[in-house]
Amino acid sequence: MRKEGTLPSHTIIKMLEKGVIVDGKTENINPASIDISVCGDEVYRLGSNFLLRDNECVRDVLPHVGASKHNLSNPLEKGIVYLARVRESFHLSKLPGVYGFSNPKSSSGRTDIHVRLMADRVPRYDKIPRGYDGNLWMTILPNSFPVKIRDGERLAQVRFFDADTRLGKTELELGLMSGLVFDMDGKPFSYTDLKINDNDESVILTADLSSKPVVGYECRGTNTIFDFSVLEQDMRTFFHPILNNETSSKEGRIILRRNCFYILSTNEYVRVPPDLSCVMMPMDERSGEFRAHYAGFIDPGWGYGIDGVKNGRPLTLEVRPFEDLCIRHGQPIAKIYFERMSEEPSEHYDTLDTSHYRVQSGPVLSKQFQ
Repeated sequence: MRKEGTLPSHTIIKMLEKGVIVDGKTENINPASIDISVCGDEVYRLGSNFLLRDNECVRDVLPHVGASKHNLSNPLEKGIVYLARVRESFHLSKLPGVYGFSNPKSSSGRTDIHVRLMADRVPRYDKIPRGYDGNLWMTILPNSFPVKIRDGERLAQVRFFDADTRLGKTELELGLMSGLVFDMDGKPFSYTDLKINDNDESVILTADLSSKPVVGYECRGTNTIFDFSVLEQDMRTFFHPILNNETSSKEGRIILRRNCFYILSTNEYVRVPPDLSCVMMPMDERSGEFRAHYAGFIDPGWGYGIDGVKNGRPLTLEVRPFEDLCIRHGQPIAKIYFERMSEEPSEHYDTLDTSHYRVQSGPVLSKQFQ
């Protein structure tokens, strides 16, 4: 019997067929989300970012934020906010009770491109409320280097829900017993093994700075243009590897410089069975002044293996400190919640050849550098 929760891929396909999602493509559907793309016909360079009020449409605000049309034949400048209309539109009134949330795709987050979704008359980023009909927009901010994107570029994804089904304490305890979070030796963590706990049904993950030859990557910025559509680019142009044999990282610590950008990894291995999905939430200021991720959704089947025998996979973190910060091995750095799926997807992350990060045992740069 169908349950409530995150909607799977076969339900999203039906949403395309019924006109709930217009101009979407089946090849852009993931196990529990759909990629949304840039419409190159309507892109603006902004003087500043903005948040809507509940009576405003995006186009109404453009004159107040210094918007000017931008042609995608030119790169997006570093440190400048751009606004692009999303090619796909949504008619959630055809499916009462369903709502959505957006987050950047992994390849956007790992290249320090900050992407946020905006919907008319919705004074929140990344939210599509129940009954919403209309266009969506995305703000795009390249933080570390100028970026070349093209019409149809997929920078973000949308998940759909018909209820909030994050696991409660008892469900989380049982889930951990069956194997949701593992140490590097493949031993599952129980609820009592999680020494750091916010008592909000989340799981706190820690930084891995000791177990791999490369413990992270640092980007201090460059004016070289990064082409989002091109694979096998030279990593050294944009990132510097942080090696385990360097003085500080050899001691299990690194100094993160304010406003630089880092790729790190969790010490724990996360396993998401096909009947669950997982979301990474921002850490609060009690853990320090930093963002630990920008792309925060983990698909059903992540770290599960084709036949359910894999003991998880570490999560890659996109870290931006707002102060000089010493990070040490085992320090709290990320928070995740597990959510129930309404149904299992027909295929999950580890079974798909299109999944770019199935082989990941430490910090991994975006697919453009593989």
